[in-house]
Amino acid sequence: MAFVPRGVILGMLFYLTFAVAGTIWISMKYLGDNDCNCSQYFERSKLSSSLHEHDFPHSQNQDSVAVKHRRDEGNSLQDTTIDSTHPDDNWGPHQLGVVVPYRDRFEELLEFVPHMHNYLNAKKVRHKIFIVNQVDKHRFNRASLLNVGFLEARNNCDYIAMHDVDLLPLNKDLYYGFPEKGPFHVSAPFLHPKYHYKTFVGGILLMSVAQFEKVNGLSNKFWGWGREDDELYLRMKEAKLSIYRHSSKQITTGYETFKHDHDPKKRKRDYARFYDQKKVSFQRDRETGVATVKYNIAKKTHLVVSGAPCVILNVKLHCNVQETPWCNNPDS
Repeated sequence: MAFVPRGVILGMLFYLTFAVAGTIWISMKYLGDNDCNCSQYFERSKLSSSLHEHDFPHSQNQDSVAVKHRRDEGNSLQDTTIDSTHPDDNWGPHQLGVVVPYRDRFEELLEFVPHMHNYLNAKKVRHKIFIVNQVDKHRFNRASLLNVGFLEARNNCDYIAMHDVDLLPLNKDLYYGFPEKGPFHVSAPFLHPKYHYKTFVGGILLMSVAQFEKVNGLSNKFWGWGREDDELYLRMKEAKLSIYRHSSKQITTGYETFKHDHDPKKRKRDYARFYDQKKVSFQRDRETGVATVKYNIAKKTHLVVSGAPCVILNVKLHCNVQETPWCNNPDS
């Protein structure tokens, strides 16, 4: 056996130690995301001060995230966030509340509920679907319905998807997991069939309970159609929440990523503006939100559609006519 001098052994140990330490330092300095799944290459491109693209999973250690979230939220989460009907650990500890603002679109509901239930089951995403049905006589208020849905879902779910009923995901690689790093916009502008401007955050947006409460939900001043998502973007930006999206390198299906069921001839949207509604709709609302939404649950129904369970919430929203006189159409 050849004799290796002691100095050579010490030199080799020094070299290996230096190489390992250097590798760790470079990883921390240039990757910068200690909890990312570094087994995958990723790209983060600055879209604006708070928008990022990415093509890596939002969360690596789901269990540790869930424990931290429960600690941050105090007693707002119950044991029902873990659905015992899915004992497989691959389902993860989180439960998604799919919140759908809704009015008089029964045919779309019949398609949406089983489609989403099967889609999320295939991805092993624990979920509950909440259809928030506005049954009062006021104009449609999507933002307030999302606030109501959040309040009804948060005791059973630790994050929500604000989800349009006419937007059905077709690409199996879309992310519906827990948005650990920040709100996750599933229907990015390069994927949504209709809206393509850079700061668009509508269609499908994932937010944790803590993130939604941090921005006080959505404004309650948007009666009629449009602009509530743009005001939500301002809230998230002001709260310094980074908004994440898929990278165009990962999701390559473009405008074929979703099925968009909206028929403008059958479902005419209410774009009318009354009083000073147009002016107010372009302003940041710091007065109303999830903490101030007023409503009554007229009826709560557990429904199964083609084997897919959901909760139907018949909601009557309250309108302060001094604050938002445009909640009713003066011409009707």
